[in-house]
Amino acid sequence: MLDKVLIANRGEIALRILRACKELGIKTVAVHSAADRDLMHVRLADESVCIGPASSTDSYLNIPAIISAAEVTDAEGIHPGYGFLAENADFAEQVERCGFKFIGPKADVIRLMGDKVSAIDAMKKAGVPTVPGSDGPLPDDPEFVVQTARRIGLPVIIKAAAGGGGRGMRVVHTEAHLVNAVQVTKAEAKAAFGDDTVYMEKFLQNPRHVEIQVLADGQGNAIHLGDRDCSLQRRHQKVLEEAPAPGIPEDVRREVQERCVQACIEIGYRGAGTFEFLYEDGGFYFIEMNTRVQVEHPVSEMVTGVDIVKEQLRIASGLPLTIKQEDIVIRGHSFECRINAEDAKTFLPSPGKVDHFHAPGGLGVRMDSHLYDGYTVPPYYDSLIGKLITWGETREIALTRMRNALDEIVIEGIKSNIGLQQDLVRDSGFMEGGVNIHYLEKKLSL
Repeated sequence: MLDKVLIANRGEIALRILRACKELGIKTVAVHSAADRDLMHVRLADESVCIGPASSTDSYLNIPAIISAAEVTDAEGIHPGYGFLAENADFAEQVERCGFKFIGPKADVIRLMGDKVSAIDAMKKAGVPTVPGSDGPLPDDPEFVVQTARRIGLPVIIKAAAGGGGRGMRVVHTEAHLVNAVQVTKAEAKAAFGDDTVYMEKFLQNPRHVEIQVLADGQGNAIHLGDRDCSLQRRHQKVLEEAPAPGIPEDVRREVQERCVQACIEIGYRGAGTFEFLYEDGGFYFIEMNTRVQVEHPVSEMVTGVDIVKEQLRIASGLPLTIKQEDIVIRGHSFECRINAEDAKTFLPSPGKVDHFHAPGGLGVRMDSHLYDGYTVPPYYDSLIGKLITWGETREIALTRMRNALDEIVIEGIKSNIGLQQDLVRDSGFMEGGVNIHYLEKKLSL
């Protein structure tokens, strides 16, 4: 087992990693920006190192500073959490080259799955279902672009190979707009990602967003921890998630889960990962793989009893998976509401001092948050300040517990999106289950 781990992140995920390390008897190093010296995990870590000013570019994205902090504290491993450098292949490569364990996949696998074109190709070879598309980058050939769109069938979506988070994509409904859309997307991709490679896919009009959680040890062993439905999104950002995804036939679910496990083995995957799919009319279509722990990983933990972060640490220590697929039983149902420091109506960020924070409790209620009375939410980072998770023997019980927990939580001094979440868990369409990815945007526009 690793002796000491540096946590290269902040906020709730940094505290989550610290707790897992403490359970395994691993010493912790918290790196932080000058604005984050009062974070809860910084207070609880065995050691802490300030790695730069408030700007994430000069701190949490500063690779030399993070590696230097690992060197001076004699850390053995570096956990990137999610966001920041978590899916940066160059960072993973430099960490390992400097003699540390990167708690995640190898750099070449991050690169493979980080490029959408190569990722889709790898999934096709592994038998994972993909969206009908251009089968590679689009060349500067207008005739090829038009013929490809005719083969796939309009509408189509043009995507940047290096894109993510909803950026670098354009939907095209008519042939007349095709060539211009490709050129505009290429220019935007070059400006945003430094890579103008784009590809084309069939545009699914009313899909759900369903993802499959996997664990693999890089030694030929892999398992899945079931699936999650993350269809409630605003501007491609997830708001509320649940596990398992409701209303999917078991045979369809089982087949795609097994193919994801096989894909992990074929690409030599190591650590925790998530296969993201669009699901429409009984079919799964791969869109991307996240090569890190997800924000919404707790719902999978609640229905399986598996601590995903502890498994990441064990795998990074070189230990093979001790859990077999037959050991995994999906029990009950779980929801996660993302709690953000933002206005529930305008969605504008609301940094500032938290005068009072009360976390809800009770059977089947979990609150992952770094908040405490007197903590000041800084204006420099993502607005996520906590995740409220509930579990129940049935979907209805888990949802009832979420309603009660949202009514019980108290955050005073700053605005939060609790009001929006209270509305969502009482929404009749969501209560029925199986809403598509456009549902929340349409609801908010009414």
